Amino acid sequence: MSSLPGKFISKISGLDFSDRFGPGWDKASTFSVLLRMGIWWFRGLFLRLRMRSSKGMLLVGKGVTIRQAGSFKVGRNFVAQDHCEINCLSQKGIVFGDKVTVGSYAIIRPTNLYGGELGLGLKVGDNSSIGPYAYIGCSGYIEIGDNVMMSPRVSIYAENHIFADAELPMIEQGVKRSFVKIEDDCWIASNAVILAGVTVGKGSVVAAGSIVTKDVPPYSIVGGNPAKLIKSR
Repeated sequence: MSSLPGKFISKISGLDFSDRFGPGWDKASTFSVLLRMGIWWFRGLFLRLRMRSSKGMLLVGKGVTIRQAGSFKVGRNFVAQDHCEINCLSQKGIVFGDKVTVGSYAIIRPTNLYGGELGLGLKVGDNSSIGPYAYIGCSGYIEIGDNVMMSPRVSIYAENHIFADAELPMIEQGVKRSFVKIEDDCWIASNAVILAGVTVGKGSVVAAGSIVTKDVPPYSIVGGNPAKLIKSR
């Protein structure tokens, strides 16, 4: 792609696309990107009216559901891809930094859709992503740092069902809220599950399909069910 379309995209978006569009990008492909971004930007204008606060561009795909947007705060250049669902009503709200992307069909849910006690919420740092088909159950508080990559179908749960009383149905015993913390510069690979009470240390890699039940030391590679240390980076 010539430098002129690239400069044009960067000018209207505030984003640097100089390293994203190589020679293989023909004019038709460039135009389709511009058109899609324009439509998503237009949807973002309507979302901005309902939000607690926002900066820069909001790009909103088709079929996106954002409930209780008054508890939603984002930094610059937020992207919500097609059919994701973000439920924002929570004690601490849903707070995103700059350049955060929520992938297609991902679900962020701090509070039951049909009422009940408010969950705690979610904070995501700069330049981090929640992958397609992810489930983020943030009734307990979840904090995700900067530069965190999350592949498709990751699940994170910050609560556990109570099941101590064998005479009472578990569904009636409620839940115990906890937390999950994923520190900066981590990669959570596809189909990984991170359970309540876990901290994933800075610079760590969680292998695909892992079930993380214990803390992960910084700069570790873990994998398996339950996840165990494979090696340090």
